[in-house]
Amino acid sequence: MTTPILVQAHENWAEITLNRPDRLNSFNDKMHLALRKALESARDNGMRAVLLTGAGRGFCAGQDLGDRDPSKLTSPPDLGATVRKFYAPLVRLIRSLEFPVVCAVNGVAAGAGANLALACDVVLAAQSAKFIQSFSKVGLIPDTGGSWHLPRLLGEARAKGLAFTAQPLPAQQAEDWGLIWKALPDEDLMPAARDMAAGFANGPTLGLGLSKLAIQAAAVDTLEDHLDLEAQYMKTCGESADYAEGVSAFLEKRAANFKGK
Repeated sequence: MTTPILVQAHENWAEITLNRPDRLNSFNDKMHLALRKALESARDNGMRAVLLTGAGRGFCAGQDLGDRDPSKLTSPPDLGATVRKFYAPLVRLIRSLEFPVVCAVNGVAAGAGANLALACDVVLAAQSAKFIQSFSKVGLIPDTGGSWHLPRLLGEARAKGLAFTAQPLPAQQAEDWGLIWKALPDEDLMPAARDMAAGFANGPTLGLGLSKLAIQAAAVDTLEDHLDLEAQYMKTCGESADYAEGVSAFLEKRAANFKGK
């Protein structure tokens, strides 16, 4: 039986691969639980960055609808329970990790797969990749944080257009619109993503993690509250070994050796 999640651990970062390529890495319950376990393990084992990608020709086609087919069930499926049990906890976990999560979208990212990518901190995509809010094709709404992320990243007009039409958004257009960080030639995607994850892991990850939390909090904070949050996080950073090392390296004109502390 295929292992639904592959994990390659490096010295201080982990590469996690969705591994149901015959189903375009669509989610079943087993893959959900395995991905959550892999992310929690990276956090608990002191990893300082994670790279998330997919096996085969796609990144993730969202939910495996074979597991939620009304014609095979005795009553309508409770999709709200699916969101509460699987997708919402996954988004919350990724957003709460105090280190960068890089996503390398190697092919189609549809439905929950597209929005899983948007929950990550930095998204790189192959030029051949497409992002599809496919929910309307089956009478659903964008979940996995999609209806929250899309209007914040793109504005209401584009968010509604993508949600209503399920029109595929090519990777380059996703970059041009500000939905993702960069679209890259297919052959450059994984080398660039691995270099980025390793670079983050060897960087000032205490500051990077707090930068992540601060930027995320800005979506709901008032300016006054956010200025207080910045002061709190700057105090933490200013007392860190990474700040002392960064200043010393700058003054001594050498590369910094950050420890994430």
